[in-house]
Amino acid sequence: MIHSINDSPLFPIANPRSIAFFGASNKMTTMGTIQMMSMKELDYQGRVYPIHRTEKEVLGYKAYQSVADLPEVPDLAIIVLPTGIVSQTMDECGRKGIKQAIVISGGFKEVGPEGAVLEEELKKTAAAYGIRFIGPNCIGVANPHLKLNPTPLPYEGDPGYIGMVSQSGSFVTQMFGYLHPMGLGFSAAFSVGNEASIDMVDCMEYFALCEKTKVIAMYIEGIRRGAAFIEMARSIVPKKPIVALYIGGTETGRKAGFSHTGAMAGPDDLYEGIFRQSGVIRAASITELFDFCWTLGNLPAPKGRNVVIETHSGGPGANAADAMGRAGLALPDLSTATQEKLRPFFPPTASISNPVDMTFSRNGQDLFSVIPETILTDEKAHNLMMYILPQGRMMMRQLSAMGLSGDEAAKEIVKMIDQQAESVIGLLKTSGKPIVCYTYGNRNDPLQQKLIAGGVPVFSSPERAAAAINALITYYENRLK
Repeated sequence: MIHSINDSPLFPIANPRSIAFFGASNKMTTMGTIQMMSMKELDYQGRVYPIHRTEKEVLGYKAYQSVADLPEVPDLAIIVLPTGIVSQTMDECGRKGIKQAIVISGGFKEVGPEGAVLEEELKKTAAAYGIRFIGPNCIGVANPHLKLNPTPLPYEGDPGYIGMVSQSGSFVTQMFGYLHPMGLGFSAAFSVGNEASIDMVDCMEYFALCEKTKVIAMYIEGIRRGAAFIEMARSIVPKKPIVALYIGGTETGRKAGFSHTGAMAGPDDLYEGIFRQSGVIRAASITELFDFCWTLGNLPAPKGRNVVIETHSGGPGANAADAMGRAGLALPDLSTATQEKLRPFFPPTASISNPVDMTFSRNGQDLFSVIPETILTDEKAHNLMMYILPQGRMMMRQLSAMGLSGDEAAKEIVKMIDQQAESVIGLLKTSGKPIVCYTYGNRNDPLQQKLIAGGVPVFSSPERAAAAINALITYYENRLK
């Protein structure tokens, strides 16, 4: 176990000051060129040295015929070349003194016996020079905090707090756009491919020490070092949550994983046991993987499994109550004292139990301020789940009927939505209790966007919200064992 992140072989890979790039050219359709274009678009500030036999310049960077010609020893080599010359290129990097590399190229162990021979040759070449590398057959790394993205897809959104470890490259790059609307992003992401040198356990160790990482997400097709995985996870989980998606538990998933990265999957119940032993939270889908990261990275530790639902419509409240029950969560009635405090804000038709269902309100702002604030003071309210109804068009109609012009109404609506969001965000910060929201409204709704920007998770269904709350609770329960 390393004690400093600077001692990790992944530190120069995720934080290189200079990069030798093999496989990029001025031909825009090649993989290497596409990846270098992504890196340039994000405005990586380090020194970039394209290696090309004939080109004098590649994408605006001065090119060099050989790595031996470079004016310095780069921190990192990125290799996107035909399989047959990868080992030779690694040898040239070793002679130059380079100690870290990413091998994007495929055609190794994942394609069969001949590829496995080439992978062994690559490993021996790297080992002879003390080179540690990611891959082969991978996407490599993305570190948005450093504006480093040598992957095929442009990075979308802002840097974040999720440390991603993936045996699939696409589940790094294709998550850029998926995470952005949720206000999420990567602290860094590693696509490890065939794990010939650096594997998932090494990545977990890096993220354990990474100050920008709050939660570790893992896409797993097969674990090669089971005992080391359990030991590493157990050392991390008391400090940071780990969420894992395992896709090799079925015969179809097992076959796909082996042909993809050569990963040797195991029975689903075996992996279930590994995750339970190590305190890893298991996700059943990509959606759950990042939903769980959302709550674990944003919300405080809950005091128990009780959830109070606040809604202004009976159907969504009943749907949420059912989802909570199916997730193994409890819906206690609020205390008599709390119900009496709430009663003045509710019409006679409302339910002040759990779900707390206003049905209709003369003052919609109460739903975001005094009502949730009162609920959160109840000792039985360990977690709060709020139903959010997009109200912009309805408020516009009401304000217009009151005689306001279109511009005046629009300004008033912005002010009201700001107050609503600020109230809920403030309660999340001051109450010390988890708050999540759910809605059937459009993700572009301004209230949703402001809540998300303020750190409040807003889910598209009560089922997603219930599963994410359960993951949050389960993680902290496991920490106490």
